[in-house]
Amino acid sequence: MKHYIYDVYGRAKSLIEPVYLRNQSDRTKAILAVIVVCFFWGTTWLASKKGVQYMPALQLAGLRQFMAGTLFLGYFFIKGFKLPTRQQFIQFGWMSLLMIVINNGFSTWSMKYIPSGLGAVIGAASPLWIAVISTFVFKETRLNTMTIIGLLLGIGGILIIFSDYLHDLLNASFSIGLLLNLIASIVWAFGTIFTVKQATRVNPYFSIGWQMFLGGAVLLTVARFSGQYTPLSGTGSQVWYAILYLVFVGSLITYSAFVYALKRLPAQQVSIYAYVNPIVAVIIGALLNHEKLTLVIAMGTAVTLLGIYLVNTGFKRKAGLG
Repeated sequence: MKHYIYDVYGRAKSLIEPVYLRNQSDRTKAILAVIVVCFFWGTTWLASKKGVQYMPALQLAGLRQFMAGTLFLGYFFIKGFKLPTRQQFIQFGWMSLLMIVINNGFSTWSMKYIPSGLGAVIGAASPLWIAVISTFVFKETRLNTMTIIGLLLGIGGILIIFSDYLHDLLNASFSIGLLLNLIASIVWAFGTIFTVKQATRVNPYFSIGWQMFLGGAVLLTVARFSGQYTPLSGTGSQVWYAILYLVFVGSLITYSAFVYALKRLPAQQVSIYAYVNPIVAVIIGALLNHEKLTLVIAMGTAVTLLGIYLVNTGFKRKAGLG
């Protein structure tokens, strides 16, 4: 799962308070945690791509989230955590709807139709949508020169990538995949803004555990009643390799590393994952799944990530954060 607010608004302290690093060892561990996030979140796109070859996408996403959420919550209940308050439960509910059901459900579904590397680049463009939505929908901020340049570069980079897929756009399935991934990216942006506005102080692991659990349950229910479901007894080992990788590496280990790093390093340092993940996804997709990797795609990816960087930097400077 990719994660939100910190690299755009720099407001991570409102949700997760950084702790004092006592020694160099703590800093080294935090940097290693960032490296884990940078690499392994980039690989989850290919894991999803492999998984949807053997199981309907919504069922795959639902199982991943439900299993990961159950493990998170099981740990906290053993530790004596109580059920969330009514207000917290409502917040977890709508956050899971946006971030898990729609974002993760649709992005996983899109892997049935488009390359994993392309999906990762489109998904990484969420900060561009955050800039547009916060400016023109919520009218909370005004674009500065750096942010405008970043938006233009980001959009231009994606168009460069698409230029290498022009013939694929005539394929209805490919276009559906793009639309699903685009919706997922936009919904993530809305969810990010709402999270910043209404977030309550709660253990971030406990919060994501509830989001995964609730979102996974909804996805499995939708999959069952929409026909996007296959009996578990009829699935092969390949899909379970993908699911277990997504649960333990993509959700439990990597998300835990993300929060660990965010509590110990400046948000600007942790946010480097947003630029590395798509690069990892594009390279891994090309090496392990024979996905197309041309000079045009490489250039488009680089331009898109530069645009995202400028958008993030523009917001931080406007807020006086760096």
